[in-house]
Amino acid sequence: MSHTIPEAYRYCKNLTHQCGPHFSVGFRFLPREKREAVYAVYAFCRYADDIVDEQQREPMDVLLKRWEEELDGCYVQKPTHPITIALADAIRRYPIPKEGFLGLIEGCRMDLRLSRYQTFEGLMVYCDRVASTIRDLTLPIFGCRDPQGRAYGGALSTALQLTNIVRDVGEDLDRGRIYLPLDEINGAGYSEVELMDRVKNEAFLKLMDFQCQRIRGYFGQAAKLIPLIDKDARLALSLMRDVYVVLIDRIEARPFDVLDRQIRLSWSARARVVVRALLKGR
Repeated sequence: MSHTIPEAYRYCKNLTHQCGPHFSVGFRFLPREKREAVYAVYAFCRYADDIVDEQQREPMDVLLKRWEEELDGCYVQKPTHPITIALADAIRRYPIPKEGFLGLIEGCRMDLRLSRYQTFEGLMVYCDRVASTIRDLTLPIFGCRDPQGRAYGGALSTALQLTNIVRDVGEDLDRGRIYLPLDEINGAGYSEVELMDRVKNEAFLKLMDFQCQRIRGYFGQAAKLIPLIDKDARLALSLMRDVYVVLIDRIEARPFDVLDRQIRLSWSARARVVVRALLKGR
């Protein structure tokens, strides 16, 4: 059944708020056209990610190839899925580069080949594809003409992705994956075997402290992006960053929790971030 453009955008909005409750807090404060475009971008990327993370009846590489073909159709204005119907409309409004989506899909393919990363440099290759491509897809919507924005946007994308990695340690273990660099695990006096067994000790705390401090450094750089984008998008971007910083605060306060459960901020905790931002007059 074909979807109208408004129906397609509603589909993307519902998917975004359901699957990205932290990431999407600030989206509500974007002007309608920008908000709809970001929903479409996020929904496309989330759909690709879910192909790899969820049980599928068909081979994952086949499904990714089919989603890539849907992207091809989208960029010639022949979409068939509600996500790409919305996205096709968004790319008529904003210069969203197809290469960003292709990089994201290639990053998802890495998940089919790799379940471990020996070094941080190796992990950053993955992050550049699944995270930094998000920068390339959203900056044209947020509006950024300063050349420094690309570097600061990359810092934000990396910070968000690394936060997801430390937040989802236990969930990834359930899938047989470890994203924390193995040399950093060993350098903390911990081990891959201990991580798989979810051993809670001082070495794990040392490992998590190192990860969280590095992420804070990226968030510090990311703050410099906010004044470089369009004024009507600054609150949304601020909230995206601020919610994730609070998430890092939560992880640092109770680092062992990441081994056993999904770490999420409650609706009220996210609302407090919004209230603080509004009171500061951002």
